[in-house]
Amino acid sequence: MTKAQRTRERLERAAMDLFEQRGYDAVTVGEIAAAAGVTEMTFFRNFAGKEAVLLDDPYDPAIAEAVGAQPRHLPPIVRVSAGIAAAWRGLPEPDSEYTRRRIRIAAGSPALRAGMWRNNAHTERVIVDRLIADGVDPLAASVAASACLAGLLAALLDWAGFEGDAGAGGTLGARIERALAIVAGSPS
Repeated sequence: MTKAQRTRERLERAAMDLFEQRGYDAVTVGEIAAAAGVTEMTFFRNFAGKEAVLLDDPYDPAIAEAVGAQPRHLPPIVRVSAGIAAAWRGLPEPDSEYTRRRIRIAAGSPALRAGMWRNNAHTERVIVDRLIADGVDPLAASVAASACLAGLLAALLDWAGFEGDAGAGGTLGARIERALAIVAGSPS
């Protein structure tokens, strides 16, 4: 692990500890930086703001590619569901407790929960654009992307224990696959 990666990890852990102790809104970037032993400038070299500590989402290109790789003859909802599932299978399973903490903190703050929806809106646009480029009707593309991403978010919240039984269904990947199967109309 590089020095930059260790610094970013220290910042993430310091932020999460402070968010859990005092609540997201009560914590400043300066306090996060101080707890991590770095300057505010170093914080901003790693994150655009404190929201980004919890909400950075680098998966859009992988999701769009995986959706695009699905057979074009499939209904849009099936393409999107299968594409998201395939993209997720291509990623390493996240550190369960760390990821649960991030999701619980984000879901527990109205501002961050809104940020989760903004991230979904961006991902939805990427998927919709991909489907439209493949000749899918814009409304069908939008409905399919929106429904699958709502299922994905529901699985994340449920798995993290924010809206259900933490750990139910095993791994996060298994929970996501089940939610996507439900959305696509497969038996659950």
